Amino acid sequence: MSISEREGLRTWIEVDQKAIKHNFGIFRGLIPKKTKLMAVVKSNAYGHGLVDFSREMERLGADFLGVDSITEARSLRREGIKIPILVLGYTMPELFAEAAQNDISLTVSSFEIFDTLKKAELSKPLKIHIKVDTGMHRQGFLKGDLPRVLLSFQHPRLPIGGQAASSVQLQGLYTHFANAKNPAFPKDTRAQIAEFEQWIIAFKKAGLKPLVHAAATASTMLFPETHYDMVRIGIGLYGLWPAREVREFLKDKITLRPALEWKSIVSEIKKLPRGARVGYDFAEMLQEDTTLAIIPIGYWHGYSRALSSIGRVLIQGKECKVVGRVSMDMLTVDVSKIKNLRVGDEVVIITKNQKSPASAEGISLITDSSWYEVVTRLNPLIKRIYI
Repeated sequence: MSISEREGLRTWIEVDQKAIKHNFGIFRGLIPKKTKLMAVVKSNAYGHGLVDFSREMERLGADFLGVDSITEARSLRREGIKIPILVLGYTMPELFAEAAQNDISLTVSSFEIFDTLKKAELSKPLKIHIKVDTGMHRQGFLKGDLPRVLLSFQHPRLPIGGQAASSVQLQGLYTHFANAKNPAFPKDTRAQIAEFEQWIIAFKKAGLKPLVHAAATASTMLFPETHYDMVRIGIGLYGLWPAREVREFLKDKITLRPALEWKSIVSEIKKLPRGARVGYDFAEMLQEDTTLAIIPIGYWHGYSRALSSIGRVLIQGKECKVVGRVSMDMLTVDVSKIKNLRVGDEVVIITKNQKSPASAEGISLITDSSWYEVVTRLNPLIKRIYI
């Protein structure tokens, strides 16, 4: 990283391109050559920067990008991203024409969406993926809906796979597993696989040949029978494990490298006597004479208020405890053990070392949350610098 890239920044996020390449290679090596890899870049690429991360995926050879909304897909197309994009979440009907125009594939998960498609005015073909609910009970058609779904394809306004300019083209068929993250309990996932297989067979009998996909990061690692035509890799591409159980099960076989580090600076230093009270509501009383540093980030930036008085940051490689309340735009840390500290010195808010309490996993343990939450909640306005 050049000095000019972080010049004038009080806080920034560094993303390691070598780590991304390593993680991509791990998952590419786990699946058959004929199986496509979708990089899931929703939620600002899990906090890593939507456009820049997607460019990395396109450069490395990802076959698809998965986003949550048409808003994310639109941003990628405007930035010149050319590879196929699937919107995994719900799309408002008035945006169907835009999706078709920009070659953005959409998820169809209810008959209401089918009804809207019958009336849609499209200037170009709209590619759709049918979402099946095999047990997650979130999006998707239920088992009993299968005959009606197949019947819907026979509607004259839905010439699935047809050649008309206004046609709707069936591109994919997929499901999502609810409990594929614990290798000790495979029964639920296998039940979902069995139900999904019924859809695959029925579609083939009906002469439909969609791109079949089911596996996210965990199931790609633990259930090779779910690789099908494509896998959807999210958290693993960023170097984070889908669950501790998966990491423990595969610790001797797979190494993932976290790509993200969040950094800031020391903006002020002060010495306070024993008994001084710190922060909103005088939340914490100092038990001894203490040197404090002010860090210009807070919960608006994505550093949870739940870390008040218990969080840790790293300065000169040493852990420094958060003192008092985390404010909206500032936090205070104990730097009594840090020598020769100066205003402007670097502070690591989130480290790539997952054993540290200042890592995404460490923060999730302290706050009883998820590391998915920790990284996806990082404010998108913070500059991401790819190294």
